[in-house]
Amino acid sequence: MKKTLEVMGMVCPFPLVEAKEAIKEIQTGDELEVQFDCTQGTESIPRWAAEAGHEVTAYEQLGEAAWTITIKKK
Repeated sequence: MKKTLEVMGMVCPFPLVEAKEAIKEIQTGDELEVQFDCTQGTESIPRWAAEAGHEVTAYEQLGEAAWTITIKKK
């Protein structure tokens, strides 16, 4: 299963805060796709995922200032 979290327009650190909450709602092995436009999130979200033991399975820049990161829950 894949859950999408759309946090466009939120200033940091709120995309990361929302991602931490959203990942609690999915099962191990499921994926959380985070769509965001906060440049600090390009570093903080993958770093948090790695530190928490989750796997970043996709990381894509959608536009000049928009990204999507897919995280597989451990």
